[in-house]
Amino acid sequence: MTTAQSAPAHAVRTPLNSLPQWKALQAHCSQQSNAHLRDMFKSDTARANSLSIEGPGNMFMDYSKQRVTTQTMELLLSLAEASGLRAHIDAMFHGDKINVTEDRAVLHVALRAPRTSRIMVDDVDVVPAVHEVLDRMGAFADSIRSGSWKGHTGKRIRNVINIGIGGSDLGPAMAYDALCAYTARDISFRFVSNVDATDFAEKTRDCDPAETLFIVCSKTFTTLETMTNANTAREWALKALGGDVAAVAKHFVAVSTNAEKVKAFGIDTANMFGFWDWVGGRYSMDSAIGLSTMVAVGPAAFKEMLGGFHEMDEHFRTTPFAKNLPVLMALVGIWNTNFLGAQTLAVLPYDQYLDRFSSYLQQLEMESNGKHVTLDGTRVQWSTCPAVWGQPGTNGQHAFYQMIHQGTPLVPCDFIAFCEPLNPIGKHQDLLIANVLAQAEALAFGKTLSEVEAEGSAPWLAQHREFDGNRPSTTILCPKLTPATLGRLIALYEHKVFVQGTIWGINSFDQWGVELGKVLAQRIIPELSGAAPKPAHDSSTQQLIGRYRAGRGR
Repeated sequence: MTTAQSAPAHAVRTPLNSLPQWKALQAHCSQQSNAHLRDMFKSDTARANSLSIEGPGNMFMDYSKQRVTTQTMELLLSLAEASGLRAHIDAMFHGDKINVTEDRAVLHVALRAPRTSRIMVDDVDVVPAVHEVLDRMGAFADSIRSGSWKGHTGKRIRNVINIGIGGSDLGPAMAYDALCAYTARDISFRFVSNVDATDFAEKTRDCDPAETLFIVCSKTFTTLETMTNANTAREWALKALGGDVAAVAKHFVAVSTNAEKVKAFGIDTANMFGFWDWVGGRYSMDSAIGLSTMVAVGPAAFKEMLGGFHEMDEHFRTTPFAKNLPVLMALVGIWNTNFLGAQTLAVLPYDQYLDRFSSYLQQLEMESNGKHVTLDGTRVQWSTCPAVWGQPGTNGQHAFYQMIHQGTPLVPCDFIAFCEPLNPIGKHQDLLIANVLAQAEALAFGKTLSEVEAEGSAPWLAQHREFDGNRPSTTILCPKLTPATLGRLIALYEHKVFVQGTIWGINSFDQWGVELGKVLAQRIIPELSGAAPKPAHDSSTQQLIGRYRAGRGR
């Protein structure tokens, strides 16, 4: 990560909590403090219609079970306008360097722009370069899928293993699971990210090195965790392939910009796929970082996914805020976090293929907006990012839904569901969707003590069976999980994060909080083996280093 040499020039804005729009929302929240969703629905028969919206690809978002009214949304929209949201959106799409701490543009939208688009960064149209990489990726993917690419011994590739960490792993791994129904089933796809050797050992245990291709994803080709795993993979492959270093070029490709280090590793730079400084790691799954995804689903399906991304990009860029899915989702999140005091967000996809979606969003949201300093360098005086968590469907109902329904924390929920199943077996889909709708209904309306008592429950038991309700949720209902749908869904959350970061006045596109621990780890590594002098840490860290060394007999 590089820092601009001098402080960037940008307008110092009025603190968020000093804006009249913010204070109006505080007053409104006080007035609404005793409002219950039961009463909101009774008093407004048109509520479901007025607080729902349809977006690209028939994506339908019903946020009527959030603890908002039309007045709440009007006040939130005024806050968005006062925060300069429109200007910030335009600046991002125009290629302005809105990542001010690194002096970079933020243009993941260029990764899915059509060939006919024109997007400028430093007076250069970046779209041709994007499509040149996509074309090369497509040719490579076709060669693996067709079997024309042969390993060192002449065997075709049967196993593709992506090596990366953070956005270089979470995006491709999530996309593979999400689009598994569309993948080439004659090739296995695996993902190695953890520097824990177990991750590598288990992912390669049943693989034939002669049939295995590694995709090493590291922009600098120096990322400690990724390169540790890549070098282990290199040793593993060479040991099985007779030690001939020429084998590396047949079993390794790189997603990187460091041609020198890629070549030194033994990879043919013709098989190096690059991306750009204006692509942040957590926004990169539709760049060359998605090479494993393209190999898995094929270039045509990957293009379809990019089309879904672009549809949501254009919706976000052109649609008035009052009808704009990412904006409305972001504003509801602002209300929950900053006015209702919610500290977490549960993302609950009712589709097994989205098993890793919540994990993906953890990085997207928490690395983007988990910040304590505003763009002008002052400490924030308001909450920024909730903790994101969740898991698919009915599994969660038998794990943590108890806490969401009857626990003390307020946990807003995003339910994600699809009308048409990818595996239409019996009545499974009806049962699945019934659970989505029932859970959202139960969270909103609960079950009163009088209702429990009317059912004949013993007085001593009745309170245990009462549900307060008034637990907010949004339901996103899409026709079917397709590559295009996945693109729209990811872009929806990407732009939501941007809107919230803009309103909170923070930089959603740097991640300095990732760095300190990594720097200290580099210092500790030689101390664990005794290669460095006696460490000078705090007493706890020194004690733990000593215990570890003793445990390893050092």
